[in-house]
Amino acid sequence: MSNSMSQHPHVTPQIARRGVLYILSSPSGAGKTTLARRLIAADPGIAMSVSVTTRKPRPGERNGVDYFFVDAAKFEAMQQAGELLEWARVFDNSYGTPRAAVEAAIASGKDVLFDIDWQGAQQLSEKMKGDVVRVFVLPPSGQILEQRLTTRAQDPADVVARRMAAASAEISHWAEYDYVIVNSDLEESARAATAILVAERLKRERLLGLSAFVRDMQSAL
Repeated sequence: MSNSMSQHPHVTPQIARRGVLYILSSPSGAGKTTLARRLIAADPGIAMSVSVTTRKPRPGERNGVDYFFVDAAKFEAMQQAGELLEWARVFDNSYGTPRAAVEAAIASGKDVLFDIDWQGAQQLSEKMKGDVVRVFVLPPSGQILEQRLTTRAQDPADVVARRMAAASAEISHWAEYDYVIVNSDLEESARAATAILVAERLKRERLLGLSAFVRDMQSAL
């Protein structure tokens, strides 16, 4: 190694960038929530968006961590006041994304992960098109999807039946997404989800500090 190389160890420059709004959608039971948790655990640079919902907490869920649990009147008030970036009605309950926290995060270069359905993805894409990357998660087959919903044992049989009936309608929106992952192997799917995030972070239009970085480089040549 030459002296000049040894005197200048490799240092990755920190270039200011705008954050990514990373959307994961799928029919219930296809594995998007598991993939979301894996992505969060593996990468400290991305945080989960905490939705507000009118549904009741499930065992182990914590207010402000898993969801913000509110009643219907509070949800409607937030909606009317423009405090939600997106909202949807799913299985008799309402879900929405608080606006302020998300806008602050991406402006500071942090990435935000969304576990939302196609309705929410459409609304978020309309309002923040350049910031969004959409990933749709498909199950390996309809039979496996039904098995996953049944063995999950969090919902009664009639709810499982309703979710299966809704799966076909949900899947019909796959072509609206930028990427599709067929979740037949969790490890492979997790690697694919991470690769998408890495690539999206490197998009030129998100690297807000790139022009200044290049100008500084050219001035030193």
